[in-house]
Amino acid sequence: MSKVSTVQKLGVVARVATQQARRSRAVRAITGAASTTARAFGRVLHQLWLEVTGLVFLVMAASGGAEVAHEWAKYQAGKEGFGRVAVAICFTVTFAWFGMSSFWKVKQKSKNVQHKGQ
Repeated sequence: MSKVSTVQKLGVVARVATQQARRSRAVRAITGAASTTARAFGRVLHQLWLEVTGLVFLVMAASGGAEVAHEWAKYQAGKEGFGRVAVAICFTVTFAWFGMSSFWKVKQKSKNVQHKGQ
């Protein structure tokens, strides 16, 4: 005679309960609603992430623009070489690109979601 362990019995009970739950319309409806809600929140959180990082990059680009003006004034006065101005310009352009591309991604994603919904 074979003995069935408590863990095995619990496994069988869990499997039967899962099968019954899958047949239930209410459970399927709740699962579908939870899944849809989670996807919507995920999309919104991703959009918020892109917008916040885009804003941070644009603020950094603005500070780089101020540094370009500062270094340009030094260059015009003959106190510094053009290398520092070039580095500041590259920094500013790079971070402005990162910031703008982040907002473009948000716009593109919102267009894709609108087209899927129609």
